[in-house]
Amino acid sequence: MPEGLDVADLVVENTEGLPIIGPVDLHFPDGAVTAVMGASGSGKTSALLAAIDALPPGLVRRSGHVHWQGIRVPRGRVGRRWRLATVGILGQDPASDLHPLRSVASLVADALPRGPRRKHTRTVRAALTDLGLDTDALWPRRPHEISGGQAQRVALARAVVADPEILLLDEPTSGLDPTTVELVVRAIDGRRGRSGRTTVVITHDREFAHRVADHHITLGTPAEAGRAGPAVAHRRADETPVLELEHLRVTTPAGLPLIDDVTLTVHPGEALAILGPSGSGKSTLLRSIAGLHPSASGTMTLDRAPLSPRLRTRTRDTLRSVQFITQDPAGALNPAHRISTVLARPSMVLRGLSRTQARSEVPQLLERVGLPADLAHARPTRLSGGQRQRVAIARALAARPRLLLADEVTSSLDAASAHRVLDLLDTLRAEEGLAVVMVTHDRTVADRADHVLTLDPGQRSPAPGPQSGVGARCARKEPCATSP
Repeated sequence: MPEGLDVADLVVENTEGLPIIGPVDLHFPDGAVTAVMGASGSGKTSALLAAIDALPPGLVRRSGHVHWQGIRVPRGRVGRRWRLATVGILGQDPASDLHPLRSVASLVADALPRGPRRKHTRTVRAALTDLGLDTDALWPRRPHEISGGQAQRVALARAVVADPEILLLDEPTSGLDPTTVELVVRAIDGRRGRSGRTTVVITHDREFAHRVADHHITLGTPAEAGRAGPAVAHRRADETPVLELEHLRVTTPAGLPLIDDVTLTVHPGEALAILGPSGSGKSTLLRSIAGLHPSASGTMTLDRAPLSPRLRTRTRDTLRSVQFITQDPAGALNPAHRISTVLARPSMVLRGLSRTQARSEVPQLLERVGLPADLAHARPTRLSGGQRQRVAIARALAARPRLLLADEVTSSLDAASAHRVLDLLDTLRAEEGLAVVMVTHDRTVADRADHVLTLDPGQRSPAPGPQSGVGARCARKEPCATSP
């Protein structure tokens, strides 16, 4: 049993027996900060409250096993005592969680175990001060006498004051100004890396999640998952990676280095975003993985099997498993072929479907990327740039890939279409375990990813001269590394 908080086969229903979430498996590592994200209604809060046996009336945990540091967590009265001693909670509506007749001082002190009053006073004052509150002014006040932002920070102080083993923060930055958000970040960072301490942050704020979290879990709604309960786009560290690169080095045809050294791992359901300025080699790295620009050295594996650096030597199953969406969809689509032919061909060639079977999938493929079914009869020249981009995405998905390589996949799309495509990829990641590696200049697109690899022209290899290759750096705690 891994250290940290481990939840297995969790199912939550309402009192009428309708599914709310599950079955899902969740793991929150010891010493780490984990962000739980997902659309409204995806069950983020319910899943975590169910794990600590603190569901509100109307919801019931039908099944599930919870372990903390390898020890089974009991339910019922014994479980409640465990929760009070072990878990600090900041709820979604912190002001309503504060008793209206208690002073700020007593509300925060109440979370501490019994001990000397003078020591408690010092501890409470320190917790309030660390969150930017005027302790002397707020000390005697009651919740209705302070602002909403102050109430949220008082509730956070109450959650962290006892230094709980498990800290659960539900939307901790909602309604806070940037300065106060920095104080929340500092409070979270103070727990990172400490043995026996696990922090879970439920948030809609992807920028905040990627800033503070070492690990990410994404929950999808039952409708997105197409079955009872949400899917989880989070994978255990011991699961077989879809893609692994080891010390990959890419050069020009003349042998000049383009990308010096990249090592990374992408697991099922994960997304890796590749960032960097123009000319840093982002698209070249993607083309190398696709087999279109063979690497000079290093190794690539797909599902732990060697991945040939050359497209022409890859098996049909490998060609199906790795699909590449280029930066120029117009050049990638044969202008003489109707869209129905474009979308049916991968299913016939790579999956062995008959022409009739492949064509029957075309309307659904178009629908998934937000295009009308009657476009099947059109040719690419009749389509807009954004429509061609979505056709290119649909063609890649027709192969049912294990790994999707996407070069500026939303660059030709309006905001609504881009959002729909990214939502589709998130659903496929959660539902089918699709792994995604995407090149982008758009930070909002990168925020959807679990990991970020930045190609940096300023980080050069030890080789001298102006032609040294572009180095790479990774976001904190991400599964990629480079040589110095």
